[in-house]
Amino acid sequence: MSDTAVSLRRKIASAGELESVVRTMKAMAASSIGQYENAVRALDDYYRTVQLGLVACLSQNEPRALRQVKQNEAGATGVVVFGSDQGLVGQFNEGIVDFVVNTLDMLPGKKTIWAVGERIQSRLADNDLLPGKSFTLPNSISAITPLVGQILTEIESQREKGEITQIYLFHNRPRTGAIYTPVSQRLLPLDDAWRRELAAIRWPTGSLPEVIVDRERTLLALIREYLFVSIFRACAESLASENASRLAAMQRAEKNIDELLEDLNRNFHRLRQTGIDEELFDVIAGYELLSPLPGGGDVVTCKEKN
Repeated sequence: MSDTAVSLRRKIASAGELESVVRTMKAMAASSIGQYENAVRALDDYYRTVQLGLVACLSQNEPRALRQVKQNEAGATGVVVFGSDQGLVGQFNEGIVDFVVNTLDMLPGKKTIWAVGERIQSRLADNDLLPGKSFTLPNSISAITPLVGQILTEIESQREKGEITQIYLFHNRPRTGAIYTPVSQRLLPLDDAWRRELAAIRWPTGSLPEVIVDRERTLLALIREYLFVSIFRACAESLASENASRLAAMQRAEKNIDELLEDLNRNFHRLRQTGIDEELFDVIAGYELLSPLPGGGDVVTCKEKN
């Protein structure tokens, strides 16, 4: 059935309302990206400072404090996956889940999954990765700190029970030239591989670092900051990537709506012009029918004269 003028008007109005919603969400996503990206840049500097502090503490023999935070080898692998609570983010959740599945296939042993975000939970369950613990995704920078505290409490609880051996973080990270890319980080254990990574960091000056206070207490404080800032940064990067993905999705939606409105308006004007043309043809036909015949003759009526 062909569209009528009334149905086209209704479709145009609906598309206009949808475009207004899309533009609002686009503006909100663009605004959110800025605050999360600023937080990530600030965290990069702080993370570097914490790493240098650890380098200074570990420049000599291994302290007793480091041996205390090492874990046994009998537990499972804890996996923290950051996703989204809301939709309209393209393939944001699907991409990180595929990356998690491919990475975990290469890791032996049992896995304990902790999901951050409602949408990511169902995606993980579809791939036989049932979350053992779920967390609500924060909706602002100030709400990230309580979330990190909850995750660290859960990690410490599982570690004390001897149920986990190592911890991996999975999230999307903003990337220049692309919207985001999935990444992973091994958070625990603080083993020889972790120490070698720190040893590869060069001290920024020619002077050798020296810890001037209690080395054990300083190291424990730096380790706590290392764990905190690692999870905080992963969450902030994931939120920045989510809003970048939503912004891109809204830009595509806005373009599609503009094209749809253009087609609807074109069809409406064509239909309206067709109606006007038909009315003009009727007027012209009626005028020609009622006009005098050529030569001054009268109009012939249907009734014959006697």
